[in-house]
Amino acid sequence: MKTVSIGLFVSSLPRALIIAALSFVAVGLAVAQDEARFTLPKSGIAKIAFVVSKDATLIDIAGPMQVFDQVQDPTPNRGFETFTVSDSRAPVKAGGLTIIPDYTFDDAPDADIVVEPAQRGNSEKYLGYLRRMNQRGKLMLSICTGVSKFAEAGLLDGKQATSHHDFIDGFEKKYPKVSWLRDKAWVHSAPNVYTAGGETSGIELALHIVELYYDHDMAVKTARYMEYRGPDWQK
Repeated sequence: MKTVSIGLFVSSLPRALIIAALSFVAVGLAVAQDEARFTLPKSGIAKIAFVVSKDATLIDIAGPMQVFDQVQDPTPNRGFETFTVSDSRAPVKAGGLTIIPDYTFDDAPDADIVVEPAQRGNSEKYLGYLRRMNQRGKLMLSICTGVSKFAEAGLLDGKQATSHHDFIDGFEKKYPKVSWLRDKAWVHSAPNVYTAGGETSGIELALHIVELYYDHDMAVKTARYMEYRGPDWQK
């Protein structure tokens, strides 16, 4: 499966090409041969469920959500539609903000993509939702320590995955059936499963998913509209 390490990619380029590379680094490298292209459903709108629960990490939600919401398909009524889903509609704290979930696991509309941010929820209904969506072949994306929910649900047994670098050691002990990779922006863990590193890695994974649904140019256009430059601030 494909993995992306942003820092190593940029540092390996000749100095004269670094500035140009930074314009494109946010969307990763070229699509690997073992990655399938995705097609928008007949309705033209791919629905994306963001699972939210106690102590959700705000950027894991807001970052990827902003990417999908900013895709500018020139054809009307085509693109992505995002919503939140949880055990109940009780308010959920995410950093300094409060989220009121749009749906519960019982009444949520069918999603094409499920995004699992870092958070503390782990009820059986919660894990059951992840297993059910995975079994139906939905595109499953984890951000940061949200990968632990995929591991608990059994979605990553015998597969490679990544997470925030501070948590890899603990995950190796807690989830020994998973092959943990360090310092990766994201990892293609299974045909329908991607796992991202910490925090802003979720933005990079979301841009890559845009590339798989559309093309490289659309992903770059989205990144530029968001003024997202990856490691450009370090210059």
